[in-house]
Amino acid sequence: MPLLYDLSKLTVGSALRLGWRPRVQGLEHLPRRGGAILASNHLSVADQVVLGCLTPRHVTFWAKAEYFTGSWLSRYVVAGMGAIRVERAGGRAALTAFDAAVPVLRAGGLVAIFPEGTRSPDGRLYRGRTGMTRLARDAEVPIIPVGVLGTAEVLPVDARIPRRHPVTLRFGPAIPVADRITGPRDIRAVTDEVMAAIQGLTNQEYVPRYAPPRPARPGP
Repeated sequence: MPLLYDLSKLTVGSALRLGWRPRVQGLEHLPRRGGAILASNHLSVADQVVLGCLTPRHVTFWAKAEYFTGSWLSRYVVAGMGAIRVERAGGRAALTAFDAAVPVLRAGGLVAIFPEGTRSPDGRLYRGRTGMTRLARDAEVPIIPVGVLGTAEVLPVDARIPRRHPVTLRFGPAIPVADRITGPRDIRAVTDEVMAAIQGLTNQEYVPRYAPPRPARPGP
């Protein structure tokens, strides 16, 4: 377990609990041991902090490649926390995220994924991408739906300072994947099932299409 992760749990996690007093519900659905995918909605960059600090077990995140090539601070954080690089352009480069995540899951670890692929632009829940289901199939682990509420108000888009607002983290019952996948239709069906479970935890309006990509920030 990376040292930086431990330090973040101790420092940032303590500040989160003291300053925002978040509620955590459904911990009985989180296995004490064994591999699983945590599939969460995505409202804010604060989601990673909330999920990482409030989950009792170590969580490995899929992180977009831009974090690994950005500022020295972002490179230091994602490397120190043991994040897995995800190339969103697709192709062979994108498959390296699977190659890295499968051993983590098979070794009994947790991998967190935001199946919408990007932050929601308007607070609604968008169609899930099938990568999480294919990963669960390959690693032979279940998917645990996760709902994060309140983070969009804590750290809105482009905000630099977090605001006080109630935060809730909810875990739902695990969704088995093994022996359910025989073709592409099954992969899509399980993915939709996971998204429906997330919606049940968050009560977000569901949009049956992929979330639009976020526009690139203008340069200096």
